Amino acid sequence: MKFQRSGGILLHPTSLPGAFGIGDVGPLARRFIDWLALAGCKLWQVLPLGPTGYGDSPYQSFSAFAGNPYLISPELLLAEGLLAQEDLSSTPDFSESRVDYGEVIPWKLSLLEKAFARFESLPERLGSGFDEFQQQQAFWLDDYSLFMAVKESQDGRPWNEWPEPLKSRNKDSLQRKRTDLARQCRKHAFIQFVFFRQWFDLRDYAHQHGIRIIGDLPIFAAYDSADVWARPELFQLDRLGKPVVVAGVPPDVFSATGQLWGNPLYDWENHRQDGYSWWQSRIQSALNSVDIVRIDHFRGFAGYYEIPADHETAEFGQWVKGPGSDFFCAVDQHLGDGLVTRDTGLPIIAEDLGLITPDVIELLSQFDLPGMKVLQFGFSGPENPFLPHHYVTNCVAYTGTHDNDTALGWLSSADRAEREFALRYLGVDGQQIGWDMIREVWRSVAVFAIAPMQDVLGLGGEARMNFPSRLGGNWQWRMKGDELRSQDADRLRELNTLYAR
Repeated sequence: MKFQRSGGILLHPTSLPGAFGIGDVGPLARRFIDWLALAGCKLWQVLPLGPTGYGDSPYQSFSAFAGNPYLISPELLLAEGLLAQEDLSSTPDFSESRVDYGEVIPWKLSLLEKAFARFESLPERLGSGFDEFQQQQAFWLDDYSLFMAVKESQDGRPWNEWPEPLKSRNKDSLQRKRTDLARQCRKHAFIQFVFFRQWFDLRDYAHQHGIRIIGDLPIFAAYDSADVWARPELFQLDRLGKPVVVAGVPPDVFSATGQLWGNPLYDWENHRQDGYSWWQSRIQSALNSVDIVRIDHFRGFAGYYEIPADHETAEFGQWVKGPGSDFFCAVDQHLGDGLVTRDTGLPIIAEDLGLITPDVIELLSQFDLPGMKVLQFGFSGPENPFLPHHYVTNCVAYTGTHDNDTALGWLSSADRAEREFALRYLGVDGQQIGWDMIREVWRSVAVFAIAPMQDVLGLGGEARMNFPSRLGGNWQWRMKGDELRSQDADRLRELNTLYAR
């Protein structure tokens, strides 16, 4: 895909306003799209849309293919007759500024149980669509539905703690479970059906307003996922199903012991032997849902850091060569039937932050993939490559990302030298640092310019989405309903007009 100069906003659907404790893909998501259109934006970037597991992180999902049940809109279920008004009459008094997952999740799941029960009693209207969905998505949906049904029957325990026949996927045991848990399997398939119906309607609404959606694809799968359980041969696991090595990054100036992510690493040789079919399906599935995919931790395709699974820190791992160009040639062939060229390009953005080595640069160049530039990282001095005077056109410029503090929060905590240089570079007094940084990336040569919604709203560190080194308390920020202001849309529209975005 040849990208056209555009501007947009980073906002995960969980952060949308609403009365149900967590943002969803219902009417207020459409209102946000209306606001984007009013602002002259052409892009909406979201985080991964999968069902969240450990730590409520969208980067630790129960499936690389499924959608997040908590993003399903109760209002749309009500409109379709899958809920009754009394089902929503006892909605808890949820916080409007934070997601309390401990409170939201059981309430939302009970609501979806009611929707499924009503669907079973009157399936005629949606029944044929559900059957077609199950047939089309069977390549992942069958394993996912069984995985979630068994997990439910095992009190939510991870699959490596299930009874041995289920853990090791004994054929007879699985067949018995499919029979015993038939209703639960169908329920989880139904939830996926509903999610994708609602999401595709929202995506189509965005397209009608000239807005493309940038999705996010975590490079690694979560260990406690249907993917690792169903396809263990694709991962470096021992004969007991335990990871041999896990993912992370080595020590750096931000962490003396590195970051131990714990995801199992791929057995790339097995992937290569079948033409990377699992990955092909994964990328194609993502592009059926969004227009452009940002691949998180892109450098892992050139080389990845592996840590022995029994280590408690990331200090003593090693770098290992990844699949490299062989992988992207296969993706090119699959997506474009060999016709993807530098004039069209893969619809992929590479998250190339962190330690970038020549092999990563070569991979980006070979496939003409845009990398990321984060302005917040740039204020150490004039030679810093994250400053806009070093940008090339084929990159995506951000004021900050979901892993950074907000612009105001960053300025408040920056050391004196960085703060003074930032104000000199931007030529401002810092009173509206979010908008100052937005203007800077918008007027850069970068093909895409994107800002987190928090910077548009001028919010401080209290609105930060994620602290990468902190367990718990992340992914909770929500905007309030009165924060979708027309004056902010007008201001952003002026920048989109001035800088031809």
